[in-house]
Amino acid sequence: MQLYKIKGNLLFWKITGVFTVLLIVLGIVFVIIASQFSKTYYTDANQKLYGDIAGHLASVTQPFKNGKPDTAVTHDIIHSTMVANPSVEVYLLNPEGVIVDYVVPDTTVHMNKVDMDKVHAWLNGEGKRPLGDNPKQPDELSIFSVAPVYESGTLSGYVYAVLASAKQREILKSLNSQFYLKLGSYSFFMALVVAFIVGVAIFYLMTNSISKVTATVKRFKEGDYSARIEEHDRGDLGMLSTTFNEMADVIVDNFDKITATDKYRQELIANISHDLRTPLSIIQGYIETLMIKMDNLSEADREKYLDIMHDKTKKLSVLVDQLFQYAKLEANLVKPEKEPFLLNELVSDILMAYKFKAEEKSITLQLEASQKLPTVFADIALTERVFQNLLDNAMKFTPEGGSIVIKLKESKSHVKVEIVDTGIGIAAEEITHIFERHKQLGKDRVAKKGMGIGLAIVKKILELHQTNIDVSSKVGEGSVFWFDLPIGQMVEP
Repeated sequence: MQLYKIKGNLLFWKITGVFTVLLIVLGIVFVIIASQFSKTYYTDANQKLYGDIAGHLASVTQPFKNGKPDTAVTHDIIHSTMVANPSVEVYLLNPEGVIVDYVVPDTTVHMNKVDMDKVHAWLNGEGKRPLGDNPKQPDELSIFSVAPVYESGTLSGYVYAVLASAKQREILKSLNSQFYLKLGSYSFFMALVVAFIVGVAIFYLMTNSISKVTATVKRFKEGDYSARIEEHDRGDLGMLSTTFNEMADVIVDNFDKITATDKYRQELIANISHDLRTPLSIIQGYIETLMIKMDNLSEADREKYLDIMHDKTKKLSVLVDQLFQYAKLEANLVKPEKEPFLLNELVSDILMAYKFKAEEKSITLQLEASQKLPTVFADIALTERVFQNLLDNAMKFTPEGGSIVIKLKESKSHVKVEIVDTGIGIAAEEITHIFERHKQLGKDRVAKKGMGIGLAIVKKILELHQTNIDVSSKVGEGSVFWFDLPIGQMVEP
């Protein structure tokens, strides 16, 4: 339990850490995007507000006379403009773009010529204006305003105004730290608020669903085996609901199987007790008779009583052996040792062993098999037990003068086995139950002739060989049992 709590807490902290990192990353990305938009907004605003300043200076002043800058007239006007708006720096260019005059400290100007392609693009442009050279910052492009100056219809030069000066950048730089701090703080706290709201909503939904799951599990624990979790469509809770419901179905199914098994066990014990009690009672009765009337019994009577007790003892031995075999099969303790062998030879030996018993009941035993029958791949001892149980069953229900025929036929990759008898047959409603443990025939037809567990053993053994046994029967005409065994290595005849 402690290990489970540690793992649960570790998962919680992992999720918390990932969520925190995600919030920080989102906050940083938001600040970067916001600052970029702010810078773009400021640039566009300056361009819109002061984009015509160069044209205004060119129209209200005459900065060139005879193709040369008129510093006496223009410096005062341009200087007054720069004082009114410190972010503007004004330069006079000749037609080739060479800077011929300016009103800024000389030591801060690092260019003597601007790119005229950008000037012409600005003058010819529509919509968003391009960025141009900044004489004081050669490595940075800047927003600017430009206007041509004409004398008597002849181009004398240009008024070139940089709208984002170095002084402006210094001011903005000093304000940026506060801007980013405020923006980051606001973004972080807003993210926390949103995360809190979302987290509370999610936790509520999760805990509400978990409470329902817990209530259902508690009902199931208290014995309401019909309790099932209302399944969610997706997500971990959906998987949990599906898993629990499947587990509950398996548990209920196992309960049903255990109940059925217990019922079968009770029936088996009752039937086995009956089968054991009958021969034991007979044996006990004859023993008591011998003990009481030993001196009064003839030799023939004593031999008769001993033969009866010996016969009942053999039946008890067979029944105990079947019970022991079936118990091992039920517990999966029997592992077939498969090998190739000739099935017709095995069946011939078995029929020889049953010959005397068949003659006593005037029953004909017969084997129909090809001389070129291939070998089968199976466990010899278990296969012998199958034939013995099937023959015992056929001998039990075949009246005197009847016949039992074992047919062996090759069929593709298998050898088909059929045991055909002319016995009393099996009713259709009983055929599906004859392979169950100790199932008995209807007492109105065959009194005290239980089916035993021989056929149940046959079914278990054949299942170990990955095959099934089937039966067809007609009441009063007989029965046919058949199954397949896989072909093994071929042998020469």
